[in-house]
Amino acid sequence: MAFWVYILAKDRNSTFYVGHTDDLPRRIWEHRAEVRPGFTSKYGVKRLVYAEPFATREEAKARETRLKRWNRIWKMNLIERDNPDWDDLYLTINQWCSSPAG
Repeated sequence: MAFWVYILAKDRNSTFYVGHTDDLPRRIWEHRAEVRPGFTSKYGVKRLVYAEPFATREEAKARETRLKRWNRIWKMNLIERDNPDWDDLYLTINQWCSSPAG
């Protein structure tokens, strides 16, 4: 099982949300469908722009905590390193979450 740290954005250079989960497709769907009230539904933060897999929940939670402390520029640089066009990765998430490497 993989654990994931992810970043959602409203738009490029807009509001960010950092989270972690053990079921990335389900969790991003929940954000997009506004299943639970909270930050992402309040501010319309639904675009998956970054995701990073980890072997354990503890590693993912530690990375999430570190990323939440990062300043905005560092987060933008991280996103742009792997996703320079700020594509919505939700559209391809099932492909890499089910692959042996994901």
